[in-house]
Amino acid sequence: MRIVKSIRKMQELSGAWRKAGRRIGFVPTMGALHNGHLSLLRRARRDNDRVVISVFVNPTQFGPGEDFNKYPRDLSGDAAFCRKAGADVVFYPGARQMYPSDYKTYVEVWDLSNVLCGNFRPGHFRGVATVLTKLFNIVQPDSAYFGQKDAQQAVIARRMARDLNMPLRIEVMPTVRDKDGLAMSSRNNYLSPQERKRALVLSLALKEAERLISRGRRYSSGIIADLKAFIRRTPGIRVQYLEIVDPDTLRPLVKIKDKVLVVLAVHIGKTRLIDNIVVKV
Repeated sequence: MRIVKSIRKMQELSGAWRKAGRRIGFVPTMGALHNGHLSLLRRARRDNDRVVISVFVNPTQFGPGEDFNKYPRDLSGDAAFCRKAGADVVFYPGARQMYPSDYKTYVEVWDLSNVLCGNFRPGHFRGVATVLTKLFNIVQPDSAYFGQKDAQQAVIARRMARDLNMPLRIEVMPTVRDKDGLAMSSRNNYLSPQERKRALVLSLALKEAERLISRGRRYSSGIIADLKAFIRRTPGIRVQYLEIVDPDTLRPLVKIKDKVLVVLAVHIGKTRLIDNIVVKV
């Protein structure tokens, strides 16, 4: 396995692979890798001849007062993780390479970027779309792999790739959870032991949503009210949003039919966590 820090070297390597007819799988990350990332790497390894994982804490997707400076960074640990997972390359560019002092170009996916998390994190998904565009241009993958936990990011990546005629597939893999049901996330490391126990209410609330829908509940407003009441039974949790939306357009649904995405974001102490579930009727 190689660690590549130069954009030019990464492009040359990918170009040589493509010229030789090799399929390239790509997993974009911000590091602090866990078993959720492992599932993406394993799928990429299964589908492709070469696997690249990027580790880049992208400054343009963090707003004022967010956790950019304290976001966990551990290249040696991440590299060891990737080596065991069978990655061929860890692409580890610097911020000055990715965003020179005279950088002027950004990518934005309208309508999908200003709802849900985007409503509370202005500019976040502009940063996400921009860095993904840059990474796709550098790595030149045939397929890129995302986790369902970051559902809005995956929807935006898929729409961006389609609208901009990018020659790659966006593959979305199921959310990986700890044994107790908590969705794996780098930000779980911020939680105290007590806060982590409280965080279990997220997955429990999503299971409750699935139960209510399976029992015939079809109007979103009533289900949302019940779920918020369910979460409020656990102290120390502030619901930022809880919505039932179309899984492709992210538009709120009044009545449930076919397939829906139940999404939520909460604050537990100083930590913001997100989770979701797809429910088929």
